[in-house]
Amino acid sequence: MLDINFVRQNPDEVIAMLQRRQMGKDTPKVNKLLELDSDRKQMVQRADELKALRNRVSREIADIRRTGQGSGEELIQQMKTVSDQISDLDAALATLETEMEEILLGLPNRLHDSVPAGRNADDNVLYKGPVEFIHQLDFPVRNHLDLGKSLGILDFERGAKISGAGFPVYVGKGARLERALINFMLDTHTSNHGYTEVFPPFMVNQESLRGTGQWPKFADQVYHIAEDGLYCIPTAEVPVTNLHRGEMLDAASLPIAYAAYSACFRREAGSYGKDTRGFLRTHQFNKVEMVRFTRPEKSYEALEEILGHAENLLCALKIPYRVITLCGGDISANAAKCYDIEVWSPAEDKYLEASSVSNFEDYQARRSNIRFKPDGKSKPEFVHTLNGSGLATSRLMVSLLEHYQTAEGKIKVPEVLQPYTGFDIIE
Repeated sequence: MLDINFVRQNPDEVIAMLQRRQMGKDTPKVNKLLELDSDRKQMVQRADELKALRNRVSREIADIRRTGQGSGEELIQQMKTVSDQISDLDAALATLETEMEEILLGLPNRLHDSVPAGRNADDNVLYKGPVEFIHQLDFPVRNHLDLGKSLGILDFERGAKISGAGFPVYVGKGARLERALINFMLDTHTSNHGYTEVFPPFMVNQESLRGTGQWPKFADQVYHIAEDGLYCIPTAEVPVTNLHRGEMLDAASLPIAYAAYSACFRREAGSYGKDTRGFLRTHQFNKVEMVRFTRPEKSYEALEEILGHAENLLCALKIPYRVITLCGGDISANAAKCYDIEVWSPAEDKYLEASSVSNFEDYQARRSNIRFKPDGKSKPEFVHTLNGSGLATSRLMVSLLEHYQTAEGKIKVPEVLQPYTGFDIIE
């Protein structure tokens, strides 16, 4: 959430940010927010004046009664009217502040100066790569759907029967391979990259979604269990970031780094008409998430570190990939800067997103009230939060199956996964 003081002092910068994000249509929200803020200031001033008057007259009434000069009844009646006015103002202020908060919650984050200009994904900028690994595919390449079906390791048809389209079933060595990927990634992050493993709940309350920015802006993407007021998580970022919601962190403890596996649930509203075959777009998938809390001056250094940790996994798996910097028109509303890591699919003949690595600066911390006291300072500051997929397994599985297939239709298991699977070939 943006700081209202920043909006007050820099409205032109906020409007320019909306335009960079291709959200110029939301400019009236900024103007409306400033109007409400001006009204609030006047109402607060009037309420304070009335409360001061009530306090002063209350003392006069007490003096009158103490000295026996009368009952002060006339003044008492006047103060009842003043109290009613104060109550009306307080109620109006509460309504106005709720409206202001709704606008603030709907405004996107400020963009870092290094975010490239652009209207959509076509304008994203190559940051690194392509990073290539040699796989001998000198035969007709089969896609992950055909491979999974022929080997009996993926069953999308029965998944659709059980739950609907977009809910895959992993079978036999396919399930073992998926579990191996998750364990390999968690072990790498905790043993090599310094993360503390967390196994979070897969359902959260609305306050948790609000804290990380999925609510209310992305409410249509989230599965809701209305009877219990709970929501299926779209990513482990939500529960893990909210571990410290409302807390004052010890400055000496920063940075804090967590790695968490979770299933992820997304309605993918608005995705109809896009390529939805197999793992290309699912409603449930598995992901290992990296979440970090840092001092503000260290957050962009941390962003590069998290990116490197995700890349290390792909290098170990020998999966070809590239890194792109998202432009202003394609970046998520919550992020100040974001990299996407895309893996190459030989059968689809295109890159598929397998990870997003983002710096939210203080946007989430302000919504979640996560602060720390800098050394030698008495005033608390908001931490910066970052996260990165390390990695999402669904599209990674597409690339893995397709790159490690043989001419006979078998799948070779990447060497780093073999200690986890207990086998080196799927046939």
